[in-house]
Amino acid sequence: MKNVMKWVFLSFVAVFMLAACGNDDKGKSTNANEDEKLKVVTSFTIIADMAREIGGENVEVYNLVPSGTDPHEYEPLPNDIKAATKADVLFYNGLNLEGGKKGWFFKMMKTVNQKDENIFSLTERVEPLYLSGEGGREEEINPHAFIDPAVGVKMAEDMRDVLVKKHPSNAEAIQKRGDAYVQRLKDIDNDLQERIKTIPEQNRTLVTSERAFQYFNTHYGLKEAYIWEIDTEENGSPKQIKDLVKFIHEHKVPVLFVESNVDSRPMETVSKETGVPIAKQKIYSDEIGNPGDEIDTYVKYLNYNIKLIHDELSK
Repeated sequence: MKNVMKWVFLSFVAVFMLAACGNDDKGKSTNANEDEKLKVVTSFTIIADMAREIGGENVEVYNLVPSGTDPHEYEPLPNDIKAATKADVLFYNGLNLEGGKKGWFFKMMKTVNQKDENIFSLTERVEPLYLSGEGGREEEINPHAFIDPAVGVKMAEDMRDVLVKKHPSNAEAIQKRGDAYVQRLKDIDNDLQERIKTIPEQNRTLVTSERAFQYFNTHYGLKEAYIWEIDTEENGSPKQIKDLVKFIHEHKVPVLFVESNVDSRPMETVSKETGVPIAKQKIYSDEIGNPGDEIDTYVKYLNYNIKLIHDELSK
């Protein structure tokens, strides 16, 4: 009931905002002029960083879900509604990260009456991988494809192409920045493939708290193990811990990883029961930090994870 009332309130806010800027936007082109910045709204931090890198000075980026906030069940604020109403283009991850077509993102799109031609998923070319649906759940898409640099390449390419189309007066500059950024991600992908080859084959198992690295592990040929598949009310249950402890003993796993945004206690229990150490540094999964933080860009996020995984599994 609380969420319903909030959406009713936000709907009224949106109506007033649409009315207030109706005269200003009358006859406005969906594309920005040369001296105008394209108004870009993004669903979460990694996409926001991509937009700033590719769009540069030609875009004004407003991000919805801040660092430290769950992107699956976000509740938009009045400022979010205002930004989405005025946006020239809106990017979201897709693969159910924002709750799918019935989730908060598309409820907001309907509330602000945004046109479909302005809304873009960045994972249309990504083959979805599925969580197993343990505990009676139906199978669901794993949304964490962006952890894989090869997926990041596709996301960046698609964003570049959209921004070029939406801002034709600055298309050349955006294309140039976009091409350079895509190449950086391709270089990271190639570097990681070479680094994986130097890890002893018996050590190529990535153990994390949540099954967020499924796309990453599949692409680079790492075995995977985890305590829970996706965030639920039963993270770190006795059965989950028992199953992982058994796996670790059977596969002689050398090290365990804990994500920056999860409770470390379940993995600490696993470590105590197996005698396998936890990596001293945390691994990143769902987000990047705020500007000025150690990991405040997608490129830093990828390079940090790659170095951490390589160094720990190579010991």
